[in-house]
Amino acid sequence: MGGSFRKIGRALHFPVTGTARGIRKATHAHGAGESGLGKLIELHGVNGAGDVMITVALASTVFFSVPTDEARGRVALYLAITMAPFTLLAPVIGPLLDRLPHGRRAAMAGAMLARALLALVLSGAVVSGGLELYPAALGVLVSSKAYGVVRSAVVPRLLPPRFSLVKANSRVTLGGLLATGIAAPVGAGLQQIGPRWPLYGAFVLFVTGTVLSFTLPPKVDSAKGEDRALLAADEQHLHGLHRQPVKRPGLRTVGPAVTHALAANAAIRCLTGFLIFFLAFLLREHPVSGQSAAVSLGIVGVSAGVGNALGTAVGAWLRSRAPEIIIVTVVACVAGAAITAAVFFGAVMVAGLAAIAGFAQALAKLSLDALIQRDVPELVRTSAFARSETLLQVSWVLGGAIGIVMPLNGTAGLAVGAAIVGIGWLTTVRGLIDSARRGGTGRARVA
Repeated sequence: MGGSFRKIGRALHFPVTGTARGIRKATHAHGAGESGLGKLIELHGVNGAGDVMITVALASTVFFSVPTDEARGRVALYLAITMAPFTLLAPVIGPLLDRLPHGRRAAMAGAMLARALLALVLSGAVVSGGLELYPAALGVLVSSKAYGVVRSAVVPRLLPPRFSLVKANSRVTLGGLLATGIAAPVGAGLQQIGPRWPLYGAFVLFVTGTVLSFTLPPKVDSAKGEDRALLAADEQHLHGLHRQPVKRPGLRTVGPAVTHALAANAAIRCLTGFLIFFLAFLLREHPVSGQSAAVSLGIVGVSAGVGNALGTAVGAWLRSRAPEIIIVTVVACVAGAAITAAVFFGAVMVAGLAAIAGFAQALAKLSLDALIQRDVPELVRTSAFARSETLLQVSWVLGGAIGIVMPLNGTAGLAVGAAIVGIGWLTTVRGLIDSARRGGTGRARVA
C-alpha cells in the first residue's frame, strides 16, 4: 500500500520536478552552473515573469477598462507620471553602481523586494482606484530598469571558460523570453479570477527573486580588477585607460566603434519605445479589422516577441562575426520596414514591423556586446555595460514619450518612427563601416 502511494506521489509531482530538472540542466549547461551564470539565467526568468504579471494587471485595469473617448488622455497622464521621473533617475544608476560595486547582489535583491512590496500596494489600488496606483507603478518601473542595469554589469563577472559575452547574454535573454512567454497566459488566467491575482503572483515571484539574488556567487560583488568606463571616444583616450580625474566622466575609454554602435542601438531602442506606446493608443481606438483592441495588441506583442527571440538565436549563432556590419544591416532593415509600413499601412505591415524591430533590437544589442568585449579593456568592461544599458533605457523612455504625444494617424506615426531610426543609422553608418574595415581596436574573443 505504501509503495503504491509513493508511486502515485512520484507520478503526480514528476511534471513539476521533471520540468525543474530540465530547466536546471539547460541553464547550467557548458559550465554555466559552475560559473554562476545558470543562476543568473534563472533569476532573470523570474524577473521577466514577475514584470509580465504586473503588466497584465495594469493593462487590464488602467488601459482597457478606460472608455475609448477617455483612453488617450488618462493613459497618457499615467505614462507621463511613471516615465518622466525615470528619465531623470536613470542617468544616476550607472554612476551609482560605479561607486557601490560591492553591493550588486544586494541591489538586485532590493529591486526584487521593492517590486514585491509594490505589487501588494498595487493589488489594493487596482480595486479601489486610489492615487497610490501612480507612485507604485513608478516605483515598479524604476526598480525594473535598475535591475536591468545591474544585471548587465553582473554578466561579465559570471562568464564560463571559453564563453563570449554575446553567448552569455543570448542565454540570459532567451531565458527571460521563455519565462515571459509562459507567464503571460498564466497572468491572463489569474486576471479572470480577479484583478488582484496577477499582482499576488508577481509578489510571490519577486520574493523568490529576492532569495535567488543572494544565491549568486560572491564574485558578483567583487570589484577586483575593475575601473570606471568613460562613454565618449576621443583621440586622447583611445589607447589606454582614462586615469586623470574629471568632474563629469563620460564614455571615453571604449573607442569609436562602441560609441557608434551604442548610438545605433539607442535609435532602435527609441523606436521600440515609440512603437509600444503609439501602437497601444492607435490599436486601442482603431483595432485590427474584426478583432478587439486586446487581441490586436496581442498580435503585435507576439510578433515582437517572436522577432526578439529569433534575433537572439541568430545572434548566438553568428557570435561575434563582423558586429559593425551586422548593426549597420539590421538598422537599415528596420528603417526600410518602418518606411514600408508607413506607406502601406495595415495590420500585416504593423505586425511585420513589430517583428523586424524586435529582431533588430536583439541582434544589434548582441553585436554591441561583442564590440564591448572586443574593444573595451577588461578593467572597465563591467562599468561600460552598466553605463551603456542606462543610456539604452533612457532612449526607450524618450521613444515612449514621443509615442504618447503623436496624433493617432498610422501613416504619420510610422513615418516618425522611420525618421527616428533613420537618423540613428545615418549618423553611425560611416563610423561603423570604417571600424569594420580597420578590424576594430582589439581582437575578438572566442565564443
